[in-house]
Amino acid sequence: MKAILVHPPQQPIRAVIRLAASKSESNRALIINALTDFQSELTNISEARDSQTMQRLLASTDPTADVIDAGTTMRFLTAYYALTGQSKRMTGTPRMCERPIGLLVDALRTLGARISYEQKEGYPPLLLEGFSYSGVAEVSLRGDVSSQYISALLMVAPTLPQGLTIRLEGEVGSRPYIEMTLQQMAQFGISYDANWNAKTIQVPAQSYQPTAYAIESDWSGASYWYSLVALADDAEVELLGLKKNSLQGDSAIVDIMSHLGVQSTFTDRGVLLQKTEAAPAIGWDFTDCPDLAQTVAVCCAMKNIYLSMTGVESLKIKETDRIYALQQELQKLGAELTEVEPNHRYEVKRVRETTPDQPASIHTYDDHRMAMAFAPAGMRAPVIIEEPGVVVKSYPGFWEDLGQVTTWEELQLS
Repeated sequence: MKAILVHPPQQPIRAVIRLAASKSESNRALIINALTDFQSELTNISEARDSQTMQRLLASTDPTADVIDAGTTMRFLTAYYALTGQSKRMTGTPRMCERPIGLLVDALRTLGARISYEQKEGYPPLLLEGFSYSGVAEVSLRGDVSSQYISALLMVAPTLPQGLTIRLEGEVGSRPYIEMTLQQMAQFGISYDANWNAKTIQVPAQSYQPTAYAIESDWSGASYWYSLVALADDAEVELLGLKKNSLQGDSAIVDIMSHLGVQSTFTDRGVLLQKTEAAPAIGWDFTDCPDLAQTVAVCCAMKNIYLSMTGVESLKIKETDRIYALQQELQKLGAELTEVEPNHRYEVKRVRETTPDQPASIHTYDDHRMAMAFAPAGMRAPVIIEEPGVVVKSYPGFWEDLGQVTTWEELQLS
């Protein structure tokens, strides 16, 4: 098994990092571009495997679309293929085929898509066999499961003869991701009416307008650098390509990390991270930014900051069960993640000081965010990250960038 051993830095960290482009923005822009008949000019498309997979499949005429482990790609392409009347077999890795998609399929069937399950009801692989408009112009969808279902429907909504109204039931999770989708659609000429109090989004029938669109750097990727600065003894890092008024919900890391010892100063080319005093405890609702939870949990564990987390229910159906994964691996760092209120509130706290004879070896569960969330722990003590290649899913150059501020070495574990 391959692994990487991260060593604490031997000198103050001073670095300028050009972050990877946003996978979330890229995947939305790629679907929208396809709906302009590929007439738009997209720049700074993410090199993440998920986005490269999206590009490959959009250009492919193969009857099978294998999304590998890309959840966003699976959901967005299912809606795109279905409502453009294409016949496709949608599949992915074994884990991808354990991730539910039934709510999206039900909504697409209501609109007139012919979709069947090849194996287990509610899960990939799927068989898409064309589209015949049902005349339905309104669907209801739970708002607390996955915002990707909602975004998938929104992007294809303008192509329907009567447009589409989406009614959201219950609490709405990851709302910034829905707003990102709507704002990107607006960049391509689409009008809409989002009434968050009434929990309805109306998109009239209309046509996307080809345009030039530049994709921002990735705030999710930025979060690992915030954690690194928080955990290093002496660090100052400028991250390029980030905007103060970002479409990305994960820009919430600016506010979160202000409590964990990192000050953000926006520059004309990005944001400068500098160390400051940290609070002894923090409570945070991750409903709108669940992809930050792992990073923040590890950072708090290493800094001995008590963390109370809510809004993390969706972590159980990500690339892995991230709650379980965090519970297992935080123990190796002398911390624990405890479920305080069932499926609602969790806490992270340090329970012992670790003086291991050997560095903690962190299992990554085939999850890119596990690898990158735990890597900054190496600022305090050597840490081994197993299967480091998983970062290719969202931040392929992560280890090369990390090498600018500290040393790491490749290992071969038995």
